[in-house]
Amino acid sequence: MLFRTSIIIDAPPRRVWSVYTDLARWPEWTASVTAVTLVDPGSLHLSQRVRIKQPKLPPAVWTVTALDEGRSWTWVSTAPLVKTTATHTVEPHERGTLMSATLEQGGPLGRLIGKMAAGLTDRYLVMEAEGVKAASEGP
Repeated sequence: MLFRTSIIIDAPPRRVWSVYTDLARWPEWTASVTAVTLVDPGSLHLSQRVRIKQPKLPPAVWTVTALDEGRSWTWVSTAPLVKTTATHTVEPHERGTLMSATLEQGGPLGRLIGKMAAGLTDRYLVMEAEGVKAASEGP
């Protein structure tokens, strides 16, 4: 099951990328994330593992599987019979930056879990996008 959101941000892509990839600070700008632990410290990098706690969901460890510096990254989290893949993209836009986030749930139970959590997943993606926008456009 695939979920997607996009938002236009009145800030240059470099600024948006800086905010979006400062993973430890996510709880400061989105209520969809309550805690972030960098299992592998440092700035965003390939194979980095990050533990994220979100309201109403069990903690999940995400592993960065693809990184196009300044443009996009993908990370994956697995649970029994479910694989969740999320991609975060920052692109130049005539009004600043187009930020997009997708989340795909696969595996034997992925579709079922995706349907059961669809409303929450959609809300969290929108909260994430709005949070990136506010933090990027702010001081």
